[in-house]
Amino acid sequence: MPAVFPSPLRLLPTRLAPLALAVLLAGCQTLSAVGGASEPLDDPLAGAPPITRGLDAEGLAGLLTAELAGQRGDYRRAALGYLEASERYATPTLAERAALAASFSNDSDLLARAADRWQALSPEAEAPSRLLAGLAVQRGDWPEALRQRLVLIERGSESDLTAFIEAALAENANPAPLLALLRPWLPRAPQGAVRQDAELATALLEVSAGDTVAAERRLERLGDSAPSLPALWLTRARLDQERGDHRGARDAARRGLAASPDDARFILLLAQSELRLGNIAAAEASTDALLEDHAGNEELRLALARLYLDEQATEAARRLLLPLVDAADTPPLAFLLLGATAEAEGEADNALLYYRQVAPGPEFLTARLRAAEMLIEDDRLLDARAFLRIERLRHEAHFADLVTLEVELLEREGLAEEASALLDRELDRTPNDEPLLYLRAMRAWEAGDPEAMERDLGRIIERDPDNAMALNALGYTLADMNSGERLDEAREMIERAHELDPGNPAILDSLGWVHYRLGDPERALPWLERAYGLMPDQEIAAHLIEVLWALEQRTEAHERLAEALERFDERPLIDELLRRIPELAP
Repeated sequence: MPAVFPSPLRLLPTRLAPLALAVLLAGCQTLSAVGGASEPLDDPLAGAPPITRGLDAEGLAGLLTAELAGQRGDYRRAALGYLEASERYATPTLAERAALAASFSNDSDLLARAADRWQALSPEAEAPSRLLAGLAVQRGDWPEALRQRLVLIERGSESDLTAFIEAALAENANPAPLLALLRPWLPRAPQGAVRQDAELATALLEVSAGDTVAAERRLERLGDSAPSLPALWLTRARLDQERGDHRGARDAARRGLAASPDDARFILLLAQSELRLGNIAAAEASTDALLEDHAGNEELRLALARLYLDEQATEAARRLLLPLVDAADTPPLAFLLLGATAEAEGEADNALLYYRQVAPGPEFLTARLRAAEMLIEDDRLLDARAFLRIERLRHEAHFADLVTLEVELLEREGLAEEASALLDRELDRTPNDEPLLYLRAMRAWEAGDPEAMERDLGRIIERDPDNAMALNALGYTLADMNSGERLDEAREMIERAHELDPGNPAILDSLGWVHYRLGDPERALPWLERAYGLMPDQEIAAHLIEVLWALEQRTEAHERLAEALERFDERPLIDELLRRIPELAP
């Protein structure tokens, strides 16, 4: 995320911003001397009116604490102090300072709270909107990010909505809620390039949502008003591909390439269209020209190889990849793609050799998983297990990951007993392996054995009292079981986990849930709202809806339910909630 604050702004070793002090001190009240009094007063302030503006003793102490915390590098405490002061004095400068401190604290939840306060106190400022938009993108809340971006565009910022929507769709964002925001906003969009950009972004969403008729009409209108706009032809090519009109996609890609000769996306779309039309030689001619213009670009070569693999043109993919194998430092992804190429051609043993050469890194586990799956699909389960056992010996740092992978594969094959035996056997050899203990604990919970789960989580916590994940898992489980005599114990564990990892949305959800189980839904609600804002998943949604219902906020509960039913295809906890509270059903 790009920096929001100008680089000269620093929290270390500055004093409180002079502007903030000026605003606050302007309202400080002074005491007149008490004249003519012959007897000393027990409390000289006893008759003074209450302070309603400016600094009082508590406010000044809070600000000084925040300043000192910032100078010591305790940015979280500094941010909390400035945030509390901004709520006390409603001064935008303090909220901005809270956001600046929070940005150094590695606590995204605290940063979001500070940015929200800053925006509330200074609604016309662009910086808090940019900050909130970036935070929303980080947590995958694309509708909120779009809302903030639209606010910025209305204030005159650059649009670039098409690029934003492309990024959202690349991250598998649901297009429906984005369309619901963008379509009603279009009439308010500024005329000219901004309106065209917004129309194209809407067309992209319509294509992704399957509303190709609406997208077609929108693109026809844009073709009349802005025929030389490269993004128009990019969207047109994608629409035609979505409809299976590969000739139309090829023509659109050619038009786009004529309008923007240096845009590699059109060359890729052109090659993809040729491949789908069966013209592999024409596709290779396009991509060869692209590679000549970008000589030595390994990432481009890998992307093209992936394109050919996706279109089952395995020989063309191999030709692109083999030169990378001859290089001194072959990218691990090249071996992964070569393995996939050999696998697609039915050469399992060659594929296995390639997969084994993928070095530790982002592709390491993917390669081992794919190799094992390939062997299992070829009715070679014993070979797959032998392969994973050898890999555990070769790569000790990935021991737990590879055991976990084998356990999951055995589960998938319906061999739960063998999966449990493997896990028990490896834990007998390495009894303090925390990832494996955690895995066994979670499997025990799923199997309906909370005692076994608590035993393994307890071992982790005994050895590592600061293991936030284990503390939260055990605390949440006790809370979810609604074991009355142990709810306080659950709350203490979750609060400790929160101290260790304050921005973790799963822990925030647990905090809300344990307060609800303790009979305090009002205290639970803000925790659940913050958790859902950071990680909108179906489990947190179910908790939030239930607490809203308990607080008799029926309209809000129904709105959240409608949103969840639209957002989540699989929602077991929400379905279970509807069975328990049938009045919730829409």
